[in-house]
Amino acid sequence: MDFKNVKELLALCEEHNVTISKIMMKRECDVFETTEKEVEDKLKVSLKIMRDAINQALEKDIESMGGLLHGESKKLDAYLKRNKLFENEISSKAAAYALGVIEVNASMGLIVAAPTAGSSGVIPGCLFALQEKAQLTEEEMLQGLLNASAIGYLITRNANVSGAQGGCQAEVGSAAAMSASMICELLGGTPTQCTHAASHALMNLLGLVCDPICGLVEVPCQTRNAIGASDAFISAQLALSGVPNVLPLDEMIQVMDDVGRSLPITLRETALGGSAIAPSACKKCIK
Repeated sequence: MDFKNVKELLALCEEHNVTISKIMMKRECDVFETTEKEVEDKLKVSLKIMRDAINQALEKDIESMGGLLHGESKKLDAYLKRNKLFENEISSKAAAYALGVIEVNASMGLIVAAPTAGSSGVIPGCLFALQEKAQLTEEEMLQGLLNASAIGYLITRNANVSGAQGGCQAEVGSAAAMSASMICELLGGTPTQCTHAASHALMNLLGLVCDPICGLVEVPCQTRNAIGASDAFISAQLALSGVPNVLPLDEMIQVMDDVGRSLPITLRETALGGSAIAPSACKKCIK
């Protein structure tokens, strides 16, 4: 079993009357000639790495290799605990966790590229914040990763997830789309609603440039992961409430790819434009 685009994926879901995660599991087993247990065991390893990265950022004082990040995750988490207005806000918690994963990545720690190192905070941020709020089981979390993987697979097959090719929209935008679909399925959404959620998320971050200060995956990468996590929850809520996206996900993926290829080279991970050439950013590089 395999699928080349969203249309084929949804057709398989309808034919077998199953979720996106179920179809993705079947694909993994068929294409790679493996068993469901072997797939689950690999996913459990990824899940542990994601969890450990979040905990490390919240429990330890981390400074990035480039010196631009200094414990932002702990600061936001502490603020959320002090401020009762935001204390139980799931997207705020997801943002704090997303910040932490990027801190671990930028300090040469172990993370899961999901789909890239520069966007590695979005999926774990969303997944573990949702776990706390909805009391997800490990089985449900693995289901979430499978759903997200299906969307990521289709984006990489029909577009790209590289900041150097398509800007930050291809990295954080793709991660947000994967997360939005994941959240949607875990909260009972249909396969079609999942793809609408992913399409919303991609559209919301369309045109996002890649302009790393000092050429490092630190700033503005970290806070964009937080935005990606928030985008994912908003997009999932829109889809679950019955708000479809005007563009089906297949078209949205193509649009994202076209926009990315249209971005000037200075705004595609070269540190030659955008935030990277602001005076304050250049001073950081000199130091």
